[in-house]
Amino acid sequence: MISLKGVKAVVTDIEGTTSSISFVHDVMFPYARERMEAFVRANEADIAEHLDDVRAEEGDKRMPLDEVIETLIRWIDEDRKATPLKAIQGMIWKEGFETEAFKGHIYDDAVAGLKRWHEAGKALYVYSSGSIAAQKLLYGHSEAGDITPLFSGYFDTTTGGKRETLSYEKIAKELKRPPEEIVFLSDVVAELEAADEAGFQTVLLDRKHELDEGIWGNKTDTFANIQIA
Repeated sequence: MISLKGVKAVVTDIEGTTSSISFVHDVMFPYARERMEAFVRANEADIAEHLDDVRAEEGDKRMPLDEVIETLIRWIDEDRKATPLKAIQGMIWKEGFETEAFKGHIYDDAVAGLKRWHEAGKALYVYSSGSIAAQKLLYGHSEAGDITPLFSGYFDTTTGGKRETLSYEKIAKELKRPPEEIVFLSDVVAELEAADEAGFQTVLLDRKHELDEGIWGNKTDTFANIQIA
């Protein structure tokens, strides 16, 4: 059992932490990839700012639309954590969730843990590379129903990269709490290192027992083993 003291707020990752990596990679990514070209062409004017952001990231302000689409699809294949990609993916996933083409996967122990901490008065937040809109869709249309009422707020890459210490300092400032009162849950050691550097308490989720035993101090395969006081 991992026992954490003095925690007032919980910030959780999604992919590999509350939800299955395979759901994201085998269901959500292919859904967006298959519909990317048609969606971009149909909504070019409405998403012009995001398309210009793609051009800026690639260093070509005059990149033709065909190449922008090819870039977005390549980024999906590379699992690139690019903000414009995540924004457009979120728009495409909205249709998928709302038409019930799929429901957001969330581990049973994660639902139970989040509810337990919420009932204990802990403030819950999400920090994921997926856009805030996509985060709300996944938790709003999850296999456990709509669990968005559990959360007090959401953060994505507009705050900064998840492997950057500054991002966690920004989150603590936004939450108006000293970092030691915040715990960050993730399945990625580099993210936890950045959070730890910012002064957060941290827990590594190793759901498939793929990581070395001593790789991180607080390591578990389930939310059931995390006790927050």
